[in-house]
Amino acid sequence: MLSSPLRTVTASTRSWAHALAETSRSGLSVERTSLTPLIAVRGACGVGIVVFLALAVGSPQLAVSSAFGAFASGVATFQRSWRPRPVLALSAAGGLAVSTFLGYLLVAWPPAFVLLLALWAFLAGMAWGMGPTSGVVAAFNIAVMLITVTLPTSILGAVSHAVLIAAGGVVQAGLIVLFPVRPWGERRDTLADALAGVADYARRLRHDPMAPFDPEPLIQARSAAAVTPRQARRRPRQLHGYRAMAERFRPVLASLADPVVGGAPLVGPERDRVRELLLAAATVLDATARAVRRGERVRLPDQALDVLQVPKSGPVLSGPARRAALRLIALTDDAVEAAQEPVEITRGGLLSRVTWHTADRAGRRPGFPDHSSDIGGSLDGPYGPDPQDEARERAEAEALAAGSRKAQGGKHTPAAGHALARPRHLHMPTLAAMVPIALRAVRRELHWSSPILRHALRVSGVASAGYLLGKALPPAHGYWVPLTAVMVLRPDFSRTYERGVGRFVGTLFGVGLGGTVMALVDPGPYAAAGLAVLAVATQYLLMRTGYVISSVCTGAYVVFLLGILGAEWYQTAYERVGLTALGGVLAMLSYALFPAWETPLLRDRLADWLAATGRYVMAVFDAFAQPAERRPRQVREALLDSRAARQEWEQTASRAEAEPVRRHGRISRRSANDAQSALVTLGRAAMLLEAHIPDRDAQPSEGAGRLTAALAPALSEAVTAIRKSRPVDWSQVREAVRQWEDDQQQGPPPVGLRTAELIMDALDDLAGAVAPPARGEEARAAQGGGAAGAVSLREGEGGPERGEAVRRARADAVGVSDGEERGARGERGAREEQGARGEHGARGEQGARGEQGARGERDGDEPWEGGQDDWAR
Repeated sequence: MLSSPLRTVTASTRSWAHALAETSRSGLSVERTSLTPLIAVRGACGVGIVVFLALAVGSPQLAVSSAFGAFASGVATFQRSWRPRPVLALSAAGGLAVSTFLGYLLVAWPPAFVLLLALWAFLAGMAWGMGPTSGVVAAFNIAVMLITVTLPTSILGAVSHAVLIAAGGVVQAGLIVLFPVRPWGERRDTLADALAGVADYARRLRHDPMAPFDPEPLIQARSAAAVTPRQARRRPRQLHGYRAMAERFRPVLASLADPVVGGAPLVGPERDRVRELLLAAATVLDATARAVRRGERVRLPDQALDVLQVPKSGPVLSGPARRAALRLIALTDDAVEAAQEPVEITRGGLLSRVTWHTADRAGRRPGFPDHSSDIGGSLDGPYGPDPQDEARERAEAEALAAGSRKAQGGKHTPAAGHALARPRHLHMPTLAAMVPIALRAVRRELHWSSPILRHALRVSGVASAGYLLGKALPPAHGYWVPLTAVMVLRPDFSRTYERGVGRFVGTLFGVGLGGTVMALVDPGPYAAAGLAVLAVATQYLLMRTGYVISSVCTGAYVVFLLGILGAEWYQTAYERVGLTALGGVLAMLSYALFPAWETPLLRDRLADWLAATGRYVMAVFDAFAQPAERRPRQVREALLDSRAARQEWEQTASRAEAEPVRRHGRISRRSANDAQSALVTLGRAAMLLEAHIPDRDAQPSEGAGRLTAALAPALSEAVTAIRKSRPVDWSQVREAVRQWEDDQQQGPPPVGLRTAELIMDALDDLAGAVAPPARGEEARAAQGGGAAGAVSLREGEGGPERGEAVRRARADAVGVSDGEERGARGERGAREEQGARGEHGARGEQGARGEQGARGERDGDEPWEGGQDDWAR
């Protein structure tokens, strides 16, 4: 008993040592990334113009202030934000100018300046509530302000310094406008990554019907689609419709490949046909991604278009797989139509030929599949025509006729059914409209459990304490202590400690390099300014390779820039290394004493994810239960909320992984992984069913209605149970599925029932994963043994043959034998697989999701409720 506290202390020490070692390695890591030399040169030219001009017509002090303004503006333009770069440059320079002027007015009275610094640092910390770009730019302005307030010598001089700092931002913005470098390049790359990610998903589905899908490219593409009204009028036409098309491809591809919902067996001609369609769709998506990325015409091989038609020998697929195949053919046709320009069709052979296809005024293209003519009784499978298909075919025929009549009214009328017939875009608010949005974002974070509020208080206290500590130390430039602390601190543990180590090591090398060069060369003001411009060009070029590299360049830049003022400024460079180390230690110590751990939030984030995914499941089933009453965006909004909640969970789990307080999470690492897998499966099942949502005039499904009615209260109870570490009970949902099975004794199981069985499996797996450790076995026994209970459900009073078939299909889907996979690849040809890789846009399947916000705006004319770079939280 006496050794228990000792073991606890030892384990805690080991956890902290391990966490510090991991964050230190991460902070010193250098990432391989694409470089943008033209943009780096443009930003360095902006700094060079203002510093040399200020040296020519003013004083060295004015040159340094203007250079800091241009430097801060350039750094802001490299942040991950979809707002126009000139706006970022002007905002950063304006904020720094105001901070410098107010700071100089109060710097002579230390108590007043400390209060101003505390307030400014608190607001900079709260700016993280609007998004990471706002937080980074605000923190950088505070750090630079600590330097610039020491340069003026009078109030008139402070005004001059503030004006020149703002002028630096104006110069950077002007260069961006006059010399644009791929002005839509980032948006093109993001959209191309989304299309290539879906293409890669289609290829993986050929050999693994249960392949996972990373929604991060689609989330990024959605954030990149938010534009201002002025941008909406100027953006390239290729950026208009492809994002929504990529979103529609995913459920259709998954439903076509799934052996349970789609119904195509894993071996035989139906599976071969599915693989052909998946490969053809991937080829079309890759070609579209390549065209979007490069800004060129879409070039498609004719073999892919030949596959995307009903075979001349007759249809191969039936049932849900047939419906998914027809929708896939329609989507690939829409991919060509969305180009709004002729599409190049390449034909292989010894003498390759190129033909061009364009849509006529009715939306039809010669040589492309005409969907309505291919729908016949021979495709209906062994159970006769599908009533939902018949209703959908009638609706499509009526829409086509109405579109044809409408197209006769004007020369430029969009084609019937065209995805871009009614131009819409996601709205990004102007700076004036951002003010109330920012106030709401800050107000949402004003509670004690908010990590943003705790970060703001931490930054405010550390900046004030660091400034007072620096004033008390012998070195004359003690402002480097709060400067470093403000730049290092972040709302989470891992980034704070990573940046602390990277900042110290980078500053050590940067200041050492800059000080050595200045001591050896002893340059004059103009030569020192040239060295500073060279350092800032290097920093802009290597900005995204890692924080340690950026700190090296920043340290050298500051030494060279201060060298313009004279030898007494740069000769104290080595003292700044010690002050930087002191500031970094102060920042890391403040987080340890006043933390905002992510680990205790794991169960809350998991419960939020379950609630959002459950609403998505209910929205899809409600479309079957009440097809005539569903709202137009009911399913879409639920899907966006589910993705946002998943992103929040993955960010929290990733940050908690690096924290030394894992035992405070109330959920083990293995349980968290199992719960994540269960919720991913739950969302995937709903996504499979989304591809088969009926039209409004379809017959309501009583089974889907009972399932939705049972799932709503059970979901609410499960969310509360997960938060409070109690067992989860899905007995009401299981009974609803059982009744649905009893109603389907005759004929094939509908696609909704097949999906309900998959959802029941996922819910049982989730209940087993989150069960309290002491009562885990009891909870699993009450749930019917997890997956075993779900199997017995299918073999109960329903159809045992159907349960056995479903079990066999799911077992086959999880692991296709090596012989079957090699045989399938042999039939299709290895060259075909390797030659079609193209634009995969590879991303990690379960990686951390970056620093983007959570909640996603809505399509259409609804306002974009986000911060300067993020969605509304």
